[in-house]
Amino acid sequence: MTETTKPWFKKYEPNVPYSLNYEEIPLFKILEESAIKYSKKTAITFYNYSITYEELLKKVESFKTALHNLGIRKGDRVALMLPNTPHYIISYFAVLKLGAIVVQMNPLYSKSEIEFILKDSSPKALITLDLFLDKVIQIRDRVSTKIFIIGRIKEFLNFPLNFLYSLKTIFSKTPSIPNDFHVFSSLLYTNPQIIDVQINPKEDVAVLQYTGGTTGRPKGAMLTHFNLYSNVKQLIAWTTNIDYGNERTLIVIPLFHVYAMTVGMNYTIAVGGNIVLLPKFNLKEVIETIEKHKITNFPGVPAIYNAINNYKEIDKRNLTSMKFCLSGAAPLPIQVKQQFEKITGAKLIEGYGLSEASPVTHANPIYGENREGSIGLPLPDTDAKIVDLKTGEELPPGKEGELIIKGPQIMKGYWNNEEETRQVLKDGWLWTGDIAKMDEDGYFYIIDRKKDMIIVHGFNVYPRNIEEVLYKHPKIKEAAVVGIKKPEIADEIVKAYVVVKEGETLTKEELLDYLKEHLAYYEIPSEIEFTSEIPKSLIGKPLRRVLREKDSS
Repeated sequence: MTETTKPWFKKYEPNVPYSLNYEEIPLFKILEESAIKYSKKTAITFYNYSITYEELLKKVESFKTALHNLGIRKGDRVALMLPNTPHYIISYFAVLKLGAIVVQMNPLYSKSEIEFILKDSSPKALITLDLFLDKVIQIRDRVSTKIFIIGRIKEFLNFPLNFLYSLKTIFSKTPSIPNDFHVFSSLLYTNPQIIDVQINPKEDVAVLQYTGGTTGRPKGAMLTHFNLYSNVKQLIAWTTNIDYGNERTLIVIPLFHVYAMTVGMNYTIAVGGNIVLLPKFNLKEVIETIEKHKITNFPGVPAIYNAINNYKEIDKRNLTSMKFCLSGAAPLPIQVKQQFEKITGAKLIEGYGLSEASPVTHANPIYGENREGSIGLPLPDTDAKIVDLKTGEELPPGKEGELIIKGPQIMKGYWNNEEETRQVLKDGWLWTGDIAKMDEDGYFYIIDRKKDMIIVHGFNVYPRNIEEVLYKHPKIKEAAVVGIKKPEIADEIVKAYVVVKEGETLTKEELLDYLKEHLAYYEIPSEIEFTSEIPKSLIGKPLRRVLREKDSS
């Protein structure tokens, strides 16, 4: 890449290189290197329990040996159906060190969803917690998985929390662990052995990250060791003020999602930082954790930052330890960004990525110029362009089309699905399915998902544009916009779902008067529904599909 061909280079911060040197090493080397450099530093904090880097590597080596003794070999899949607990991090790196493949699974999946992914990926082993044992027992005879490893939260709690947790489980309905299942804590006592596994970082898959794909049916994005390591290197190059060995990252977004896995876990381990884990989002607990542990880095989603902004006693809290927060997974409303930065003093930057890209491809400069509504600039060694939706021809700055991306972080393909792979990977380019534009300086702007675009009287209407206007209204807390099919008309209609801030009142007439001042006539919602909440995924993405289904039913 040359500066003359890539307009975004001139907007890079001074210390950010255009290109990087990437060692062809297995991903787990980031842990091994940090265990040498920062051996006595805290790697993981989980409530009142902490693990140093030296201790973490020892646990990984023991668990790796235990998995090997159970028959796990290179290329085998191992499903991790775990929340944000130390079990996840130990299991993840133990699996990788054997050359096996991590299959990411949401523990809150329904039984049918669990069964689908287990049948699709055919893992030899599944690792989960006793909290989810009931689901596993019900589907075990319908899948090929034969090795089941069950952990308990209390294994990584000190007194009195471990005692209180034990009391709680006595009165719960958690079933007993079957005799042919293995107990996680027992396997950690395995005497570690040297197991030589040859790994080709560019070819060998490290993680199967399930995503909706282009058809909506879950697909396993094959992320190689090189893909994931490259993305970590790119993120380190982008964050120019790293305090190696002393960063403290709060991870409350789920590690089974590629965003938390890379931006939270892998990035923090690579810089020798302290990962502070919370297994679920509780606003008060999140704020208290930021204060207590003086968190410096907090990757999250707009819904989380917006919740912090609207916390009743936020003016009594001190969140100024944070340096920067990378917002992903959903568009970041301008009002949310500005208010969060005012409250915390941290830089809240919007980025962009996909499961198929390990995931980060774009981000705004942390200390450079941020442009309103932009996902920022392509990361080092990442090429991006906008192409015509019909012809595929590259479009000039300012024109809207499909965003396509090329770089070392782009996946190998979809697991056992060549047809879907061919649809999204063409000559090394990943076709994202997102409608976007690039300005003259190389800043990119997501207009919307192709599938979320609404056609009104022949005009393309993008929900994100309308949502941005709604978020700027002083009485609105949250909003989501969808297209609704009506049998009596040919076009879709625009419908807005609105959550009003506590203590405020807002009428449809008042809101329509506001929208008429800021939107084109065809963008103004035909229907407005006030609601108590917007349905969201576990990582905070507004679920437009759920809203559409609600209306169609």
